[in-house]
Amino acid sequence: MRAVMLPLAVGAMFLAACSQEPAEQSAKPETELPKELAGQLGARPQQPAAAEIGTPMAERVATIGVLNKRNNLTQDLKLKPGEAQRIGNIVVKLEACERTAPWEKPPETGAFVQVMVQQRATVDEPLRWQRIFSGWLFKNSPSLNVVEHPIYDVWVKDCAMNFPGEEAGDNAPSGATPSTPAPKSPVAPAAPPVPASPAGETAAPAAASNAANPSGNDSQPAPR
Repeated sequence: MRAVMLPLAVGAMFLAACSQEPAEQSAKPETELPKELAGQLGARPQQPAAAEIGTPMAERVATIGVLNKRNNLTQDLKLKPGEAQRIGNIVVKLEACERTAPWEKPPETGAFVQVMVQQRATVDEPLRWQRIFSGWLFKNSPSLNVVEHPIYDVWVKDCAMNFPGEEAGDNAPSGATPSTPAPKSPVAPAAPPVPASPAGETAAPAAASNAANPSGNDSQPAPR
């Protein structure tokens, strides 16, 4: 009896493992970039260095948020210009990212992205990759440009870069010098207090001298 049950148990375990493996694989979203988009996901063209201020464009890192409205799952993508990432049926490519300098108001962060989605144009057509968006997205002004799609939402969250002088924690423009405070006007010394008489009354000032009384003493008679 044991000899009969043992092969059956091993066979049942093997079938269970085989049935679970495809389900586990299908639960993970595809991350490999599609070959059909090889031409659209090529290297980013180089820009002249003179047009860049602060961190070179190739060294900047943008954070792009992606929302799947079907399962309400959000994922952040860290991309450098020219890089692309895939999450299931969506591919996001970063072309460039910028942010205003610390001394510029109002602050703004933007990223130029391309979004490709694998979908059907009609019910009868097969799945194919379509570009649904190509342009700038702005963090503080999201209504200026919106990725309109019934399933996916894409937005920019950050652009990691530095400006000259910002590494030292100085938000002032490079080369700026602090303003010199204006010199204070001299203050005249206060007059000394008038001594009080023994009786507590303030002593009257001495009589001023004049031609009739050169000594300033009223008790002396005027000269004849």
